[in-house]
Amino acid sequence: MVKSESSKRWLRRHLSDRHVRETRAQGYRSRSAAKLIEIDAKDRLLGPGARVVDLGAAPGGWSQVAAKKVGAGGRVIALDLLACAPIRGVTVLQGDIRDPEIRAAAGEALGGPADLVLCDLSPNLSGIASADQARAEELVECAIEFALQVLRTDGAFLCKLFQGEAFSHLIGTFKRAFASVQVRKPAASRSESRETYVLARGVRSA
Repeated sequence: MVKSESSKRWLRRHLSDRHVRETRAQGYRSRSAAKLIEIDAKDRLLGPGARVVDLGAAPGGWSQVAAKKVGAGGRVIALDLLACAPIRGVTVLQGDIRDPEIRAAAGEALGGPADLVLCDLSPNLSGIASADQARAEELVECAIEFALQVLRTDGAFLCKLFQGEAFSHLIGTFKRAFASVQVRKPAASRSESRETYVLARGVRSA
């Protein structure tokens, strides 16, 4: 198949991207690892011995970063609908975060309340803006529910959120559930991308 000119431009840009080169050189599976590294440097989310759940983990870049940071005394659970190749120091679970059995398996693997939940989930895009937006909103709400179930009271939740009609509504949902809510746009996130990251801390009591 002959590649389109736009595909060629994307590939050239991707291969020349500083973050792509750096994450590959460090052995990370995805460019997105640079985003977590940058946010963690600012907000100090990951530390030795921490318990971490990574939602939407495949191909595993964020889980690799987390495992490196928490060390042998910590625990990292990677969860995704898609298959994810094994990662040293990470328990990989394949399934839906809405499935009670998957939630139970994640909780058992953690061995206690989570210190941090990471969520880099994205919906499968249909190209229909309204449908894609609704699906993205549903995923975020499911991730919030999951985080509230597994986090310790003073834990943190870092979640990808797309700018759009539902953004303000979802920020409101975060603020009702967490004591502190901040928005992060790491330099590793391309400027034209609508993605941002919400950092929520401190689970509010029901």
